[in-house]
Amino acid sequence: MQPNVLQSFQQLVAECYFQSVEGGWWPEDVVNNPLVVPAKLALVHSELSEALEGHRKDLDDDHLPEFKAITVELADAVIRICDLAGALKLPLADAIAKKLQYNRTRLDHKAATRAEAHGKKY
Repeated sequence: MQPNVLQSFQQLVAECYFQSVEGGWWPEDVVNNPLVVPAKLALVHSELSEALEGHRKDLDDDHLPEFKAITVELADAVIRICDLAGALKLPLADAIAKKLQYNRTRLDHKAATRAEAHGKKY
């Protein structure tokens, strides 16, 4: 992954977290709550479920009708992931770059391997 892409992604993480803090989503009692991470992860899951429903019904988004619902709900999931990564000070961009690099070497990520008997179909 190009360094400017990594930097841009890390800036996205910072912006998502900043907007969330500015919106009051990280008050002190939330930051110190041990259940905050599970709750935030559940909210990511809810956005993905909304993306699935939007795709299943071929819906336009209610708030941004120029986009399909799946597009906006996936954006919401990314925003929530970036917000959480920012709050936890996770090096998400670096981890994504390393994971993409690792995935290039995985046999189960090769079309030929997946086509074999008992290969991953999806």
